[in-house]
Amino acid sequence: MKSQLTTLCYIEENGKYLMLHRTKKDNDENHDKWIGVGGHFEKGESPEDCLVREVKEETGLTLHSFDFRGIVTFVSDENPAEYMCLFTSKDFSGEIISCNEGQLEWVNKSEVTNLNLWEGDKLFLELLTKDVPFFSMKLVYKNGRLVEKYLDGKAI
Repeated sequence: MKSQLTTLCYIEENGKYLMLHRTKKDNDENHDKWIGVGGHFEKGESPEDCLVREVKEETGLTLHSFDFRGIVTFVSDENPAEYMCLFTSKDFSGEIISCNEGQLEWVNKSEVTNLNLWEGDKLFLELLTKDVPFFSMKLVYKNGRLVEKYLDGKAI
């Protein structure tokens, strides 16, 4: 079983986020959704180790600096709970490669919420655009629908 600890990064350049349209993996809980880049921790990795490795594997980009923006807890009736470390970065180098999980595309930050996203992703993306300090968010899904949401321990 994969670790239920994950990272997710929104890489930004020229007012756009690098988004991944998940279309290539079988049995993908994120199939046809648009998300940032990241993935599951490997044994012995810190959040930062996982982030840098996953970004390199999925995009070909090397992160030089990044900001740890929050922790998102996903609770679902269909999957084990997941604890996601959320990052942003504007400091990277390299050339984008083909991703084995889907299509990578630069999307205007103002248009990201028009994509096929998880409902809860729209909530933490809004916090990222407002430069909210480090936060903890809990998102509870039933039958694929967001039914409860909490920010720093308070229902929202």
